[in-house]
Amino acid sequence: MVKINLSDPQIKKDIAENRVVAAIGYIGILCLIPLLLKPKSEFAKFHGKQGLVLVIGWIINFFIGIIPIIGWLLGFIGMVALIILMILGILKALQGEYWEMPYLSDYAKKIKI
Repeated sequence: MVKINLSDPQIKKDIAENRVVAAIGYIGILCLIPLLLKPKSEFAKFHGKQGLVLVIGWIINFFIGIIPIIGWLLGFIGMVALIILMILGILKALQGEYWEMPYLSDYAKKIKI
């Protein structure tokens, strides 16, 4: 769980100014936008890193989906899960929340940017 002091005016300002950029970070390769354009925004970087992990998940899911029968089934389930995570990430970023994706946020925390 992310511990953020939301009463800090500087953090509130960061969230208010970068909600849309953070939300864009969940749309495929556009995860690079918050990471490259807003390097000083902790809010945008937080969501950009999670978006980057989702992109890696999409790539892995693509290769799993190539495998006949079992891979098709697992690929479909993975695709649905990734779409749900993408939509939730966009909504949470637009709401100004530091939302951690289940399981995948642990990998996002390990990214040093």
